[in-house]
Amino acid sequence: MNQNKFIEELEKINIKLTENQLNQLEIYYNLLIEWNQKMNLTSITKKEDVYLKHFYDSLTINKIIDLTKEETLCDIGTGAGFPGMVLKIVFPNLNITLVDSLNKRLEFLKELSTKLDLKNIEFVHMRAEEYALKNREKFDVVTARAVSHLSNLLEYSIPIVKTEKYFIAMKANIEKEKKEAENALKLLNSKIEKELNFHLPIENSNRTLLKIKKEKITNKKYPRKTSEIKKIRL
Repeated sequence: MNQNKFIEELEKINIKLTENQLNQLEIYYNLLIEWNQKMNLTSITKKEDVYLKHFYDSLTINKIIDLTKEETLCDIGTGAGFPGMVLKIVFPNLNITLVDSLNKRLEFLKELSTKLDLKNIEFVHMRAEEYALKNREKFDVVTARAVSHLSNLLEYSIPIVKTEKYFIAMKANIEKEKKEAENALKLLNSKIEKELNFHLPIENSNRTLLKIKKEKITNKKYPRKTSEIKKIRL
């Protein structure tokens, strides 16, 4: 996906980038490739692929929720900043928290945020389930892209979502996981409000967005300890 196609496809999902935002994404790509030579941030390195599979894919969240109307967003297992850092660039209104268990990835994102002069970003080096214990009912939106089984994601993420707000799961084919997560949804007082299935442009790979609404405060026994979560899903 070249830059012109990137701009064209984003306009189809109601995102129009400024010249400054396009420049920021270009800096993002260059720094990603530079850091990727000394640590494993991504296996996707070709520029056209990064723009499609990381930048554009991160922004497809706009298909299911209007982030211009939200204030706080937490990206669980942010990795190299997808989608959280991309969302911060395109939706500067957001106060962003990026959570990852590997500090080296966060060091990359800190340098990137400095180069891009981005404000109101918090970097958290912690496992998601540990972070959830001390940050309950805190965010308008929580995201996770291509991370873990849906049942586990729900247990990590729903506790930190404000009541009546949303967890957005960004996945590929999710039918089996969705069925297996029915009990978790019930135990965590949440429901799937909207599901959107589509294909990425050019390569036509499957994508699914789940907009999950938290209806009531989460029972304090969730999330469980890491060992329990790994042993048996909700």
